[in-house]
Amino acid sequence: MKRFSSGLLQLACLSGTALAHYKWPALIVDGTVTADYQYVRENTNNINPVMDINSLAMRCNEGGLASGSATQTADVVAGSKVGFTLSNVISHVGPIMVYMAKAPGNPSDWDGSGNVWFKIDEWGADFSTGSINWPQLGISQYEFTIPSATPDGTYLLRIEHLGVHNAAMQGGAQFFIACAQVNVRGGGSGTPGPLVAFPGAYGATDPGILFNTYYPPPKSYTIPGPPVWRG
Repeated sequence: MKRFSSGLLQLACLSGTALAHYKWPALIVDGTVTADYQYVRENTNNINPVMDINSLAMRCNEGGLASGSATQTADVVAGSKVGFTLSNVISHVGPIMVYMAKAPGNPSDWDGSGNVWFKIDEWGADFSTGSINWPQLGISQYEFTIPSATPDGTYLLRIEHLGVHNAAMQGGAQFFIACAQVNVRGGGSGTPGPLVAFPGAYGATDPGILFNTYYPPPKSYTIPGPPVWRG
């Protein structure tokens, strides 16, 4: 009977861990949620995070580089709001970041390699109460603005939630990533940058990746990656 109870406890813990994870299956365009994986490249690791920052999966998640041909490209207007939905509410502490990379042609055929990614949005920790708070907790979707100066063309649009709940130890950070394919219209003549590569944009000991959110109580948080390009 003791073994049976222990097994149930382990199962409950594993179930809780699984429920805490999530993925970004659908794009939001003009306030409308599109079909799952219509414009978002489908990953193959379900709701599990990427843990190796040197992996190619840092670009568009596990399986994301291979699923472009099955993914449509959404028309979006520069200066408009776009977003992603989540399969579960965010239940891990950590920031959200959004990147774009201009494709040389049809984004379905492109793997996003090289120094081509620029950050257009980020949402970090809140210290307004005097202690660290993570306002991302509990959200089920996230919307942001495509900079109005973004040049016309096709892009990969990459969203990432970085879970730092286990990031006090090196290799403990969890990356929940997705890439959508978009065609930007009505854009400007800006020069997006600085440009970074995935993998390569982050290091294992970057202050926002190797980070203890619990003790001693942090007074600041540095979001990983380059500064936001706002056009």
